[in-house]
Amino acid sequence: MAKKKMPASISLDLDDQWSYMKVHGDEGWETFPSYLDIVVPIFLDVFDKLDIKITFFVVGQDAAIEKNHKILQSIIERGHEIGNHSFHHESWLKTYSKEKIEAEIEMAEEAIIKATGTRTNMFRGPGFSWSNDLLEVLQKRNYLFDASILPTYISPLMRRYYFAKSKLTKEQKESRKELFGSFKEGFYPLKPYVWKFKNDKKLLEIPVTTIPVFKLPFHQSYLLFISGKSKFLMKIYFRFAIFMCEITKTPPSYLLHPLDLIGGNDVPQLSFFPGMDIESRKKMEVFETAITILKKHFELLPMSEFSKKFTTGLKEIELE
Repeated sequence: MAKKKMPASISLDLDDQWSYMKVHGDEGWETFPSYLDIVVPIFLDVFDKLDIKITFFVVGQDAAIEKNHKILQSIIERGHEIGNHSFHHESWLKTYSKEKIEAEIEMAEEAIIKATGTRTNMFRGPGFSWSNDLLEVLQKRNYLFDASILPTYISPLMRRYYFAKSKLTKEQKESRKELFGSFKEGFYPLKPYVWKFKNDKKLLEIPVTTIPVFKLPFHQSYLLFISGKSKFLMKIYFRFAIFMCEITKTPPSYLLHPLDLIGGNDVPQLSFFPGMDIESRKKMEVFETAITILKKHFELLPMSEFSKKFTTGLKEIELE
């Protein structure tokens, strides 16, 4: 009898071209240049080829633009699901007041339902941004889960590297000082857990999985970066991450981004981003290799189905 596979979730943060430009401090993002009509069909076709269904976290601003409606509807039509990735995609979301956070969540919900006919109840913050106020808003609005936390100790290094490559002013860097989270995120659990509120209500948290014990990221963007040095080394790194998940019984939540499949030749305005010097063809090879390895070890699920696997026996963390 075949051994039952541990579940794993697959999700894609559908950050558009303008959102990368905005966080980077580039001019022209206000006109909302988009590559959704290029990126989404590529992903949908490869997901069909690999026979998997995933969760797309959609930015409300993109859903609010009518020309994007057809391409966003195709996500639902092809059997995938949509989550909320905020409206304005600002990585400083955690600095918002509670009232502003709720308005941000609600605006994105309404834009997404208008564009796709689907109301979402799953959330991931832009730039892994989260706060107690955000969690309370999500619980109040009956969300299935939050998926905003990246449990790693190297967030400050990630942010420093990003700032070094950016055109941000001192003031803009200050507003983005919590981009990718802080060192303390490394102390949060890797397995799904429950936030417990003062009123005893609860909210499921599904962290983006990092390598158990070491807390180093291994989502697709990191595999691409390593593959640019050595594809052999990338496979070793990825297989080690999977091995650690298996021996610690950590069900992975695996994260994708649009730039995991398109190169600087497709969007030269984003050539500053790590990995954009890798050709799209090579990115596809790395992607298919990674997903094939994941499928061998885990049952791959969209996040709503993944979340239903965790209903009892979860660690509870009380909000301060």
